[in-house]
Parts: sequence; structure tokens; C-alpha cells
Amino acid sequence: MDNSLKFEQYRKEYKEFIYNSYSLTEDEEAIYLEYDFEIPGLTSFSPKLRIAKKNMKFKSIDSDYARNMAFNIGLIELISYWKSACPPKILIKCGYISEEQIKFWKKIYFYGLGELFYTNGIKTSKEDFVTIECSKQVGFNYNFIEDSSEGYIVPIGGGKDSVVTLETLKINKLNDFALIINPKPVTLKCAKIAGLENDNIIEVYRTIDKRLIELNEKGFINGHTPFSAMLAFVSYFVAYLLSKKYIALSNENSANESNVVGEKINHQYSKSFEFECDFENYANQFLKAPVKYFSFLRPLNELQIAKIFSKHEKYHSVFKSCNVGSKGAEWIWCCNCAKCLFAYIILSPFLYKDKLVSIFGEDLYAKESLLKTFIELTGNGETKPFDCVGTYEEVNFAISKTIENLENNGTELPILLKYFKENFNIADTSKDITKLYNNENNLTEEQNGMLRKEVF
Repeated sequence: MDNSLKFEQYRKEYKEFIYNSYSLTEDEEAIYLEYDFEIPGLTSFSPKLRIAKKNMKFKSIDSDYARNMAFNIGLIELISYWKSACPPKILIKCGYISEEQIKFWKKIYFYGLGELFYTNGIKTSKEDFVTIECSKQVGFNYNFIEDSSEGYIVPIGGGKDSVVTLETLKINKLNDFALIINPKPVTLKCAKIAGLENDNIIEVYRTIDKRLIELNEKGFINGHTPFSAMLAFVSYFVAYLLSKKYIALSNENSANESNVVGEKINHQYSKSFEFECDFENYANQFLKAPVKYFSFLRPLNELQIAKIFSKHEKYHSVFKSCNVGSKGAEWIWCCNCAKCLFAYIILSPFLYKDKLVSIFGEDLYAKESLLKTFIELTGNGETKPFDCVGTYEEVNFAISKTIENLENNGTELPILLKYFKENFNIADTSKDITKLYNNENNLTEEQNGMLRKEVF
């Protein structure tokens, strides 16, 4: 049975998804969040998060502010479990959200699952895919926090983007923090290369309930969920507990582009400027801490970030962006996926060939097996690969610039670059897109000044 039929069948069989409860506790070692979700007639779920305390000075969690944030983290966490059967109703038993909040959550859920709906052939709409109801009639009641918050939290994932934020933002190595969800050696190394010591690295451990994995193995609906939205709520909570003023994400302007031409289906929806503004507005109204959530790299495109990153050689042998290669004990470049090929392409105008091959272990431009993915990345396939990759313009410019560099040196083109030259239009590299700057961003004047120095 295909998943579009499963969608209809499951919705008839499993009519509700229930958010029963959440708990927020702590001991000397950590702060713990645990959730109780249920699909009646199918199963229940108990996902967990643990925030390691180390020697950090956390606020007390015994407050309505903290409990409200914990409750809201549950609202984003639940979507990973709801999507297994897509019940037509979400019932919230442990809290209350207004109609305005419901509109916010339905938008996150719908567009955050846009890729999942598309790849599973599910036809639905933002109005019809789910209703949200609350059994309680009142929520938390409090005013804005008056707090002397200062400093930054920089979420990092081990890739080039967060490295550029760490290096360009000129973080205070004593007062600022990196935040990592489910740390790996690569992410910890990147933080430490930036000069952050153990007690300035916030480690959050997120545990997926094994019953969801079992449902996936049985063929229930599975696919991409808005991880970056979950990161937004978790990092906001941590910023509140540590009295930090800024959460500096590393999402670029390129994240706004849809993966399917003519449709609003974006693998990176929760990294988009639209989500960033929606979240900031929601946080100001309903979370009410003196915390500003924004992307420091929003004014830039992927090619500009790659150009800046190419100068920070101390990270070149460490950073990783491959999702496939992150599954094992050691994070590697698999050299066979869209994410690897995109990273290779976007860095190639600045590091090709020897330096780039030393990073990846082989020349991806010489791999004929990557031709289909290569074509899709250039915008000449049916869709852009569903992964965190840049725009067609950036990809085509980077490829064209690399071809230009090689031909100027009298170097023979590898198979993928030769294919591009023979079949597609070479971009006009005289119009340097590494000199652009998008003023549609949420940076302060000072933060814009820091970033502009790297571009101009």
C-alpha cells in the first residue's frame, strides 16, 4: 500500500493524537524534560531531553516561565510522533494555547512537513490536515521578564556555517556559549577550535522514543520533520535559563528557496527567514523572555559563506556536513549524497582541487555516479534534492567559476564539469554574487557591521 492510501487509512483508524503531560525536573547533573504523547489504539511515546549543567549558572526551573517553555518544547517535539499516523486531531490535555497560537503551530506543522507530504504523495491542506484542541481553558499568566541578559548562544552542528558565525561574531570565550544537540566528536572539536572550553559548551541530549523507530520499521509514515524549529525552542529555553540575550543561528538567505518550483515545499522551512520572524513574534507574545532569536548569516548566500570558511583552514580537516556519514561512530563524508556534492561544489571556486580532495578524500567532480544528483543541484532535474543545499544560482555560479579557474590554468575538466559545460549555460562570473548583501535580516547595526567587514 502506498503512503497516500496509508494516510487516509490511518486517519480513519487513529483519530486523535494526545499530548497528555510534560515534566520538568533537575538534579545536580542536569535539567530533564520528558513528554507523554499517545495515539489511542496504537501506542504511546515518552521522548526525553537532558540539558547537562556542568558548572553553568542556570536559573531555577521552578517558575511559570520555565514550565511554559517546557510545555512549548513539547508542542514542537510532538510533530515527530504525530506524523507516523497523522491523526486528524491533536488534543492537548496539559496546557492551553489560544487561537492565535494554534494558527502559528498549524503553520509550523504543515510547512515543516511539506517535504514529508510531497515525498509520500499525500494531498492535504493547511486547513484540513489537522485540528488542535485544548481540554484546559486557561494557560500561563505572567508579564515580560525584567532581566539583565547579555551575551550569545551559538547553536553549532559541525558544518561550515556555524564555524563562520563563531569566527565572525567575535564571541567572548568566557561569557558566550556554543549549544550542541546530541554532541559528536566533530561538533565538540569545532567548538574547541573556536576557543570555547567545556563549561561554555551546552550539551543537550535528545532521546527519540524507540516505539517511533519500531513504527517506522513497520512501514508507518516517516520523513523529514522541522528539526530547526525544535532547536529554536530548546535554545530559547536554555538562553532564558542562562540569561543570554542572543541566539545566533547560522541560517543563510539561500534557505528560503523552495525545493519544488512553483510550490512552497522547502526542506529548510524552519531555517527560512519566514520561520525566523514567525518564531520571534511568537516568543515575544507567548514566551516573554528577553531573548532575541535570529540568524547571523541571513544576509549572506551559501557561496559567500563558503568563501569566508575557505580562509579558516584550522577547521578544514574537522568540519562535516554529511547526514549519511553522521550515522556511524565516526562522522565521515560519504561522498555519494547531495549534501556532500553540494558542499564540494560550493567550496570548489576557492579550494579546488588539492585542498578539496584532501578534505573529502576523493574528487567528487570525477564521479560519474553523481551525475543525476549534479543535474538536480544545478536546477536541471525535476526537483532540488531534499537536503540542506543552496540555490541553483549559487551552484551554477560556483561550477562556472571553477571551470573558469581550471581553463585559465590550462587544466583538463573532470567529467561533471565537462558535462556542465557541454550541456548547460555557463554563468556570468563577472557579476560576483559573493559581493551581495541582503538587508532583509534581523541583525543589529553592530552585528551587520561585523558581517559586512567579511564581505566588502
